[in-house]
Amino acid sequence: MSVEGDDRVLELLEDARNDEFETVINYQTNAAALAGVEAEEIADSLSADVQEELGHAEEIGERITQLGGQPKGSFELEMGQESLQPPEDPTDVLSVIDGVIEAEEGAVETYRELIAVAEEAGDPVTEDFATELLADEEAHLAEFEGYRLEYEE
Repeated sequence: MSVEGDDRVLELLEDARNDEFETVINYQTNAAALAGVEAEEIADSLSADVQEELGHAEEIGERITQLGGQPKGSFELEMGQESLQPPEDPTDVLSVIDGVIEAEEGAVETYRELIAVAEEAGDPVTEDFATELLADEEAHLAEFEGYRLEYEE
């Protein structure tokens, strides 16, 4: 890998790890905050996804270290998932679904970019790793797009 490629791969890995941690916080918060019969399925799905997203963050941290980088601590993390903040009305399931869709679309975009940058940098391990993460995020996205369709009916 080139030095420039190393830097960009590491930067994207750090961005992805940051986003995974923020998603864990917001999924867990929304799962706990949602209320009502209609919210139960969404809350359960979010709770189940928390462990997978946390696993992604852990694996990304390991990959950063393998590439010679230093994973960031909490003081260096940047939070900005405005759409995933818990709604004022705990029965507003649709706003949570829309927030998840936005977050998952962002993750899909990040992993697609990471795949391309890793390929350009000659880093097939990171490319394959990002492809696996992309598949997981696309599955989450499809799941919540399905929930969204149910609410449009």
